Amino acid sequence: MDLNGTLLYRPQKTRPSHFVARPHAANFLKYCLATFHVAIWSSARPENVGKMVAKLLTPEQVKQCLVIWARDRFGLSHEDYNSKVQVYKRLNTVWQDERVATAHPDAANGGKWDQSNTVLVDDSLEKGRSEPFNILALPEFSGLANEKAEVLPQVHDYLNELCWQADISSYMRATRFAVDAKYKLPSQT
Repeated sequence: MDLNGTLLYRPQKTRPSHFVARPHAANFLKYCLATFHVAIWSSARPENVGKMVAKLLTPEQVKQCLVIWARDRFGLSHEDYNSKVQVYKRLNTVWQDERVATAHPDAANGGKWDQSNTVLVDDSLEKGRSEPFNILALPEFSGLANEKAEVLPQVHDYLNELCWQADISSYMRATRFAVDAKYKLPSQT
């Protein structure tokens, strides 16, 4: 799961702990951490990711995350690390991580994370290019008052639908996530 543009917006990149949380971010994260195995992976620098996570999540929620990764996990050269280059979140990198692999519910019997059971939640379709049918791309959040407020509840509902699928990637290929502009929370109907 991504941070900036997905769960929050940082108006000033030099102040990573000063951000605007996307509407419903706290409840969405609480739900995801209680229901799924969550890895956070941001293209921001580690020190900035640490500050964002410390403000966005409780210490207990931080412990619930399988991994919290930053820019240093993209395998970038020193020059690219310090430049504004396009990065790609290759899920193979996540699946091969020992902490992630051993967290699979059936790891003791050979169960593995793969395309059939993994979702990348990000605002950048390009970052998920290596597994295009595993990315749940939502509109970038830029902290404006007139942005659609009900995006994360719709992501929640889509993730619930994915829980029933034997192969998430196949389902996502056939049924892409799309924001419904007319969506209303059940309490608003």
